[in-house]
Amino acid sequence: MGRFPFPHSQRLPRCIYPRAANHEDVLRAFRRFRAEIVTAEGACGFLRTRRPDTPDGVANSTVSEGIAYGMIIAVMMDDQPLFDGLLGYARRWFNAHGLMDWYIAPDGSRALGTGAATDADEDMAWALVMAHRQWGGRGAFDEDYLSQAARLIDRIWEYEVDHGERAGMLLPGDDWRGRNVFNPSYFAPHQYRLFGEVTGNTAGWQHVIDRGYAIVERSLNAENGNRDNGLVPAWCTEEGVPVEAFPGAMTNYQYDSARLPFRIGQDFAYHGEPRARAYLSRTSAFFAAIGADSIVDGYTLSGEPAPDPRAAQPNPGSAVFVGCAAVGAMHDPRYQAFVDAAYERVKTGELLARSRYYNHCWTVLSLLMLTGNLVEFPE
Repeated sequence: MGRFPFPHSQRLPRCIYPRAANHEDVLRAFRRFRAEIVTAEGACGFLRTRRPDTPDGVANSTVSEGIAYGMIIAVMMDDQPLFDGLLGYARRWFNAHGLMDWYIAPDGSRALGTGAATDADEDMAWALVMAHRQWGGRGAFDEDYLSQAARLIDRIWEYEVDHGERAGMLLPGDDWRGRNVFNPSYFAPHQYRLFGEVTGNTAGWQHVIDRGYAIVERSLNAENGNRDNGLVPAWCTEEGVPVEAFPGAMTNYQYDSARLPFRIGQDFAYHGEPRARAYLSRTSAFFAAIGADSIVDGYTLSGEPAPDPRAAQPNPGSAVFVGCAAVGAMHDPRYQAFVDAAYERVKTGELLARSRYYNHCWTVLSLLMLTGNLVEFPE
């Protein structure tokens, strides 16, 4: 057992929580995630998360994002064997930059997509720091968790933060240098505060925070039609202009973009960041006006429903949209009824549109945050 056994039941004074919040709902969702998504098959002697029904890739393949989600979930649930199994798999697929290739074949024979994804790398690094604080030591590895975290943070800084004309801009991966492309949903300011603390590079990571908040703000404007609703594009330039980052990339508020209220919500919850509150006030007003039961899995930037065309019908709804909107609304007591209703919908565990893997992950992550069980552990 770690220093911080589940449940944590943290209640931060600046946040509201669902009135029916119950850690048993988290346990139920975690067990479903563990049973359906986590597997040793094709994991090269470790554990991995699989995508059984993804519409845009090979069935049962693994993406680095899912390994990172699993590591966060494992450390919060005090499940060290799961954490070490996922970390071992990630390390198996580290590239020459010391970052995990983003897309791996189901049988573990090869990388189907090379290059790293920044959102996965930063989530892994944050989870490693939490593992150090939860369990200490090195687990199943020859190097302690904190040393692994510090090295990973340094690699992210070197390869996934721009140091040229757009210095301080978070890049989507380690092979995007020189391109004017920003993914708002990768922006995790609360993590960068910790990264600065761990490495001593506080000024550098503060620059990443400031640059990211500025880009998000520029992406919300009258031309995009999203000035007041907070619906960020999936991909944009430093100037906030939506951009097709790769052929066929969607630029509306979609399955990537939907994560930003969660990440910004964490920065407000843990640090009380005023810019976070200003952003969340827009998304919360938008989604509360729609109502938790009516949130669909996609919107135009101006706020018109645009459900994902690749989701099977009938569409049961998506945990990443509902859960992340609810986490974003935790900043203001005016949204208590909305947070309550969204929690009731997410805890069913049935909001699995388009990707069971992705929405199982976001069911657990959302419930962890909404019940006070996604915690930044103290030293």
